Amino acid sequence: MIKGGKTSVLTYAEKCKNILASNWQGYLNTVKADANGSKGEIYTSKVRYFVKRGKPYIWVPENDMHNVNTMIDERGSFAVTSPFPGPLPSFLKSIKKLPARVALMGEVLPLKNEKARLPGESLKEVISSERSMIEKYSYSVLGILSSSSLGATCRGDNLQELLESDKRYVVFKFNPSSYTYFDSNGGTHELDLEEVHATKPDPLSSHTMSLIDGINQSEVRRRALILFCITHLNKNAKDAYLLSIDRKGLDVVGKVLGPIRSDGSREYQWRELRIAFREEAHTVETFCRQLVEMEEESLESISNFSGI
Repeated sequence: MIKGGKTSVLTYAEKCKNILASNWQGYLNTVKADANGSKGEIYTSKVRYFVKRGKPYIWVPENDMHNVNTMIDERGSFAVTSPFPGPLPSFLKSIKKLPARVALMGEVLPLKNEKARLPGESLKEVISSERSMIEKYSYSVLGILSSSSLGATCRGDNLQELLESDKRYVVFKFNPSSYTYFDSNGGTHELDLEEVHATKPDPLSSHTMSLIDGINQSEVRRRALILFCITHLNKNAKDAYLLSIDRKGLDVVGKVLGPIRSDGSREYQWRELRIAFREEAHTVETFCRQLVEMEEESLESISNFSGI
């Protein structure tokens, strides 16, 4: 059986760090400004970033308004959603559910001269390290990754475009003064700054999007998610999508039978469910091994129940 309890759930600080570490794009907000100073209105654009030592480093096109705005007013905010690749955007929209996301408030500081070069060097190292890891993965890992839309979901490939682009960028360091976590049910959670800074991102973060997409794009693994709901959670499910992953388990949105109504009828409802691992997955290899083991256990359990 899969273990349960409080230890199977991440803290909000851990969830926040995982979102920042697993994505590469977010929305930067700065205060509009002109030659006469700050206007008080907000300018927003989609930007790419990566996290180093807990702080986002953001690449902004040279002609973007953020460059002018931050010269007058360094205040800004940065919003990043939990990865929702492949079929998830249209699915979540159909059930009127938002992905979890984090919002950071703080200072947006442009890096100049030598300091501006260092994030690019660090980014090259991160991309090289991730690609070296992929080359060493086993068949089970590559089987999942190959089902994903790798060009759209591989963090390294998307960040590599920053280094190869003909566009000129200004690199900003975002110094957070507060973190807010918004869960998928609309709940808002203000986080302790020191707790977030002391929390390390999940070891699966760099491949989160590819793993989620690879599982959701595979009919076989989608069926396995349904079996997980039935065998591990005792939920009568007829469909399921993987919503997020971490070292402790899976968050699944399952179409399960709702409560019995006054007239005795029951309807299927989409509900967010948590499936915990037997042991923490500190590597992608361990994650995929446990996933395969759970699939085998679920199939055996269903077969024994059916008397096959």
